[in-house]
Amino acid sequence: MTDITRADGRTPDQLRPVTIERGWSRQAEGSALISFGNTRVLCTASFTNGVPRWMAGKGRGWVTAEYAMLPRSTNERMDRESVKGRVGGRTHEISRLVGRSLRAVVDMKALGENTIVLDCDVLQADGGTRTAAITGAYVALAEALEWGREHRFIGQKATPLIDSVSAVSVGIIDGTPMLDLAYVEDVRAETDMNVVVTGRGLFVEVQGTAEGAPFDRRELNDLLDLALAGTTELAGIQSAALTPAVAEA
Repeated sequence: MTDITRADGRTPDQLRPVTIERGWSRQAEGSALISFGNTRVLCTASFTNGVPRWMAGKGRGWVTAEYAMLPRSTNERMDRESVKGRVGGRTHEISRLVGRSLRAVVDMKALGENTIVLDCDVLQADGGTRTAAITGAYVALAEALEWGREHRFIGQKATPLIDSVSAVSVGIIDGTPMLDLAYVEDVRAETDMNVVVTGRGLFVEVQGTAEGAPFDRRELNDLLDLALAGTTELAGIQSAALTPAVAEA
């Protein structure tokens, strides 16, 4: 990596400060408040015993997600989509992305005929809201699965969660590949990409666009290498959030 310093003092290969507060909601079966720098997303997981009608009797569960931004999560207030009377295309796209990402690490047969809905609500946006939503939703999902096991909706020996999953943004700015773009970087990136990766380092989804000049194979490899390093670090943060605190002697 070059010795370039970014506007917030990071090097090109550094994540923003990432924190995950597990169990933030008292009502939800699983929850996590995640922060990527100034981006904050509340992720809740709702566990229901049963599946949609079209899945009944198949012995398999279902995991889905919904994403939304609060009206004042951005610099200027946005109207709520419920007031507009329709859900926007971006919201649909990100909701599907979060759902796909989580289903990639769940054994639906081991889940049994249970449904988990992840709600990802952006409280404050400063770039990378979809990647923060995926990373935080995994923690909420893991907590909800343990709730289901404790309440005997999931078999005691079943292992519905087969891996972890996290996501991060990468991009090229002034010719330099960078990890975890804040908003001021994202808006001027020549290339930007969102990468979803499992704990084993397998790709779930790669969304990349050249906003200016097309990127070549070497630049693509550089971006993917950055993303893999970032998601490896995120997996460690997720694991720490899910590890019960050890009581002091």
